[in-house]
Amino acid sequence: MTSAVLSLSADEARRIALRAQGLLGAQDRAAGVPGVLRRLGAVQLDTISVLARSHELLPYARLGAVGRQAVEEAYWSGDRAFEYWSHAACVLPIEEWPLFAFRRRAHRAKQRWHHDVSRAAYDQVLARLRADGPLTATDLGGAKNGGPWWDWSETKIAVERALALGDVVCTRRRGWKRVYDLAERAVPGALYHDDLTDAECLRRLVAQAGAAMGVATQADLADYHRLTAAQVESVVAGSGLVRVEVDGWGRAEGRGTGHRAWADPAALAAPPRGRHRTTLLSPFDSLIWDRPRTERVFGFTHRLEAYVPRPKRVYGYFSMPLLSGGRLLGRVDPAREGRTLVARHAAFEGGADRAERAIPAMAEALVEAAGWVGCTDVAVERTTPAEVRDALTTRLRRVS
Repeated sequence: MTSAVLSLSADEARRIALRAQGLLGAQDRAAGVPGVLRRLGAVQLDTISVLARSHELLPYARLGAVGRQAVEEAYWSGDRAFEYWSHAACVLPIEEWPLFAFRRRAHRAKQRWHHDVSRAAYDQVLARLRADGPLTATDLGGAKNGGPWWDWSETKIAVERALALGDVVCTRRRGWKRVYDLAERAVPGALYHDDLTDAECLRRLVAQAGAAMGVATQADLADYHRLTAAQVESVVAGSGLVRVEVDGWGRAEGRGTGHRAWADPAALAAPPRGRHRTTLLSPFDSLIWDRPRTERVFGFTHRLEAYVPRPKRVYGYFSMPLLSGGRLLGRVDPAREGRTLVARHAAFEGGADRAERAIPAMAEALVEAAGWVGCTDVAVERTTPAEVRDALTTRLRRVS
């Protein structure tokens, strides 16, 4: 006999995903940015800064106008979080250090690397950190050889290799520079171990990803911390997640009307209710960082165009999706000129009628974002559809 599989509508799955990501319902504001980090389990880092860097935009989207200092303290106070490779280069709660033992072991077993580094250089970095750390790559002797940005010095290669292997950790930044320290010194003693087996690491990471997404396919679970399909398959049945079927998800992937997925039992315990956030999302936000999932859950196709040649961009350099009412209604490519936030391109989903209905949400999100980054005005350069530009400008005057 087999137990019945719970069936969810696509709308229920969407709302569960929003609540799991902290974008629906009352937020625990007392928990602040550390609470957001614990809920998400990983916050992606990126060098691009338009309104702010992506790691700042994540808590802003969920909590509103959090101060930059609160973000810095949550991520780089030295005892709450560390940086490592998860979905990409991410800030992770310090409690997750043991869960990445499987990845550190895999790195130690690697025979080939993109960059060669001598054992002498590696040992010298560790000795210097032991004597004088914590230190930046500049403190250690310089990060570059003087060529392009990827032309790392041997010291930088060595310290990054030590970071991957787990001999070194980054729990602080100075400006935007990583501050490296010996892991044995910086990671709390109770967490500084590689005692968990690979299977246990994977099981816990899959469970964490399931909780952070609420409901997810196995491909979604794999993408969250960049595991392989085989790794997820090997542990998901014992992760504590439960099988569900989501109507329409299979259709989105050409597999009929429904599709099997996994859900966090806590997410199924009560219907997702509460206030929806109206906000602009970083393209690296964990709600939308996986394009197939974003298309399946929200019917919204999004692509970061920062690395697309300018003539080929459709929406703009760093277009930020607009979330309101639990839907993705459009996107805006922002810039700052003095004290003015400029919407270089505000693009709405659908035609003019849908755009007209989304204008209040776009105006609200732009005004809130402008105030957060210290701008006093908002200007609109162009819109899609073009005919709603005047209506958006008028609405901005009304709410600013």
